[in-house]
Amino acid sequence: MINTHDVKDVGHQIEKNIDPTETHIVPKLPAPIRLQEYGVGIFKLVSTKSAIKKALKKRFITVNDIIATTATFIHGGESIQLFILEDVPAKRKLAFPLNVVFEDEYLAVIRKPAGILVSGNSFKTIANALAQNIRQSTLADATTPQPVHRLDYATTGALLVGKTSSSIRALNSLFEDKKITKIYFAVTIGDMDEQGEITSKIDGKKSLSNYRVLQSVPSKKFGTLNLVELTPHTGRRHQLRKHLSGKGNPILGDQNYGIENLILHGKGLYLHAYSLQFVHPFTKEEIYLKDDLPQRFKKLFNFLN
Repeated sequence: MINTHDVKDVGHQIEKNIDPTETHIVPKLPAPIRLQEYGVGIFKLVSTKSAIKKALKKRFITVNDIIATTATFIHGGESIQLFILEDVPAKRKLAFPLNVVFEDEYLAVIRKPAGILVSGNSFKTIANALAQNIRQSTLADATTPQPVHRLDYATTGALLVGKTSSSIRALNSLFEDKKITKIYFAVTIGDMDEQGEITSKIDGKKSLSNYRVLQSVPSKKFGTLNLVELTPHTGRRHQLRKHLSGKGNPILGDQNYGIENLILHGKGLYLHAYSLQFVHPFTKEEIYLKDDLPQRFKKLFNFLN
């Protein structure tokens, strides 16, 4: 969408006769931050981290009139300008209703249903549906609401969303610093110890998940089904699914990591992001938000009803 032929490089500067598409003045910052991290949400036309990175690589962002790169740091007080010279067509609006668990001026938590991507190149994503479901923030750095973490296509549950540029950055930092506690529930197959931890590496990287079995019931088809509480301490891709499968207790309905003759078809994946707990980065309140288990979980375990 960005026309490289219209932006001419003169030394290390963009020609003065080209007007910026968007301009942002950086407020006072507590510490320097890399531009590709700070830039998330400050521009409407390139609002995501990947879009910012692409714009930087194509040399369409300046800081104090100097072309910025992925190595540029922001200290506070700078003028950041974005140059996009061709018309960008308005985005189609996705009419997809979402249940909002919590919302304030900074952030929101929504209930992600199964069968939809959180973000990506598809039109039907949670990211594209947020603007129609969440109130626009009235704060000065309000931006298009954005998910700040991911849940798998088939996973349901609580999804955290940032509504301002500063809150998106702050929530990303909380995740990176492991200051957000996430609890999941899953239905697993086979006999399990009452509790334990799984430390097997994922893609060669250290990974840690804790589990606790809340109830086990007999099943004619699967032998035993367990309702398991899960706490991931690292954030590897498909971590819980891979950890449980590697232990010999795959999640019910897991098409990718299940045992071939024990895969449940047509009912979805029995993995639910149940709760999020963290200190609100702006109000400093202790936040605990949960999304109750879907009905299909409750049908399997009597004590949930």
